This record gives sequence, structure tokens and C-alpha cells, in this order.
Amino acid sequence: MSEVISSGSLLEIWQGNRRLTRSVIEAFPEKELFEFSIGGMRPFSELAKELLAIAVPGLTEIAGGDTGSLSEDLQVHSKAELLQLWDEATEGINGLWSRISPERFGETIRLFGQYENTVTDSILYFIENEIHHRGQGYVYLRALGIQPPFFWER
Repeated sequence: MSEVISSGSLLEIWQGNRRLTRSVIEAFPEKELFEFSIGGMRPFSELAKELLAIAVPGLTEIAGGDTGSLSEDLQVHSKAELLQLWDEATEGINGLWSRISPERFGETIRLFGQYENTVTDSILYFIENEIHHRGQGYVYLRALGIQPPFFWER
């Protein structure tokens, strides 16, 4: 099988998406980040906490760390705290990425003890889930009369 995309390119795609999601977090007014929702969807802070609960813990497991259960119970009470955790996770992803061998991407794993897939497909899920939740954030921002960041500015 020939390589379609390099490991470094996949990381840059993910980190580009993370930069854009960070811009979405920044665009929210403090109160609305934690309280605003539409149609029973969770506030954007809860969606961002889910992304944080998946990224570094999932990548830690992929890089050969302990298998743990998925926990979204992060105690975050301000936009500044959320952005700090986001930035720490971004650095954590960069550090963990270098510990993943090229052969590992094709291996099948069971993340968080329950989600079985290849490493590549698991990482693609992380990225796609983030894009999905960021789209919800765009809807929230537009409903609040706030122009979301341009999606191509990653």
C-alpha cells in the first residue's frame, strides 16, 4: 500500500483544525460560551471539553500509553481556562505525535476500551468530530450575531 498522506501532513491538518476551533472559542462571549445552546444541543464549552477529553488521552493511548475510559468531566469555569487547556493539549499532541511509528498507523486498536478501529481511522475520527462540533459553534455564533472565523483560515 502506498502512502497517500504523510504523518506530518496529517498532524498539520489536525493542528490547523485545532487552530480554527481555538478561534471559534475566542469568538464567543464568556457567558454564551458556557450557557448558549440551540435545540437542546450542548453549549460550545461542553463540546470543546469533549474534544479535549478525546485528543490527548486518545493520542496517549495510541502512542503506547495506558488505556483509560473516556471522561469529559473537566472542570472549566472561564474562557481563559478553556483556552489554556486547549493550548496545553495542542502542545501535548505535538509531543505525543513524535512517539507514533509509521507502522502504528495501520494497526487496529480499541480506544478508551471500547472504540475499535485503526490508528489512522481513530485520528480521522478525532478530526471529523472536531469539525462537526465546530460547525455547531458556527451556528451558535451566527445566532448570536457574531461572524465566525473563516473556515479556511487554519
